[in-house]
Amino acid sequence: MTVLVTGGTGTLGRALVPMLDEPRVLSRRDGPGRAVADLDTGAGLDAAMAGVSTVLHLAGRPKGDAASTGRVVEAARRAGVGHLVHISIVGADRIPLGYYREKVRSEELIAGSGLPWTILRATQFHDLLATLFATTSRAGFLPVLAGASFQPVAVADVAARLAALAAGPAQGRVADLGGPEVRTMADLARTWAQLSGRRRPVVPLRLPGAIARAFRDGANLARDHADGVGTFEQFLATGATR
Repeated sequence: MTVLVTGGTGTLGRALVPMLDEPRVLSRRDGPGRAVADLDTGAGLDAAMAGVSTVLHLAGRPKGDAASTGRVVEAARRAGVGHLVHISIVGADRIPLGYYREKVRSEELIAGSGLPWTILRATQFHDLLATLFATTSRAGFLPVLAGASFQPVAVADVAARLAALAAGPAQGRVADLGGPEVRTMADLARTWAQLSGRRRPVVPLRLPGAIARAFRDGANLARDHADGVGTFEQFLATGATR
């Protein structure tokens, strides 16, 4: 089985690629085990897909995600790929963020492609929250969304699930994957501040609008699928406080 990984040099890709048997990593830059192609234009995609049986589409971007996914789908269809596996976000269809709308559109393109497909939605990664806290703490305090909770998941847990899905048959939309704990954003921020050594007062803010309301309503959570193992504290203990 020849597996092509888009986004193989990103956060998730770096965890997933070592779990695969001689994967082909799509990249703009040449290197060992890489296939050079550009998702913005589609250049090189047909060559990258040659002989590929499974595509793991991990590449994502705030703008143009659906367009690049469309190029991947078309190239996979031309190559006769037997399985397209895609990573998406829990609550993408319920939280009106622009990037989330792009992810939903990407899901729709894959589901309507005529290719055998599998889509996994995961909750936010630990490092996303750590990066957010590190950035916002520069103001001298830690602003958090009042009433919101998160269920952060370890990248390694998501990578392991994707590797298993890629090794099996197409399953369509599979059960979501969430981290082991649902915790308030304020609690996670206090934990980050303590373990990073950058103590800041946590200030809950009740923001208006549909996006804030969706997070307060728990649209980003997968309470029934808390299958992840790695905790936020374990992630921070590695020194990855951003």
